[in-house]
Amino acid sequence: MFKNKLVNIMLLILGSLTLVGVVAFVLITNYTNQPVPDAPPTIEEIIAHSFDTKEITTNLLSDDFIRASFRIHVDNKKALKEIQKRDFQVNNIILRALSGRKASGLAGPEGIAEFEDDIRKEINQLMQEGQVIQVYTTTWVIQ
Repeated sequence: MFKNKLVNIMLLILGSLTLVGVVAFVLITNYTNQPVPDAPPTIEEIIAHSFDTKEITTNLLSDDFIRASFRIHVDNKKALKEIQKRDFQVNNIILRALSGRKASGLAGPEGIAEFEDDIRKEINQLMQEGQVIQVYTTTWVIQ
């Protein structure tokens, strides 16, 4: 290639280092298990960071009664430990919220979604180690 051996060796080393750098960059970006920031959580993450409430039965404002239970999804392990310790406070929030509602306000998907969102906001006011991402209704009977 060039008549000077030192230039040939230097070009060969620079080319090799560039190739190693490109290969390392591609491997790191494609094969690391770092979550994508805006990606929704996987089902395994939801299950690992969830707390199930006991079944709650109480009277509604409209003289009906409701039987319900919930799964509360939090954002990290510390928040999960905290919400497990605060189970009595979570039950209290749910009972107070239910006792102030009428059956007609809780009926249908919109009523359930609004209730879940209200519960999420109230529980988040208690939380110190994380936050509640979503409240899922797992059982729901109004009579």
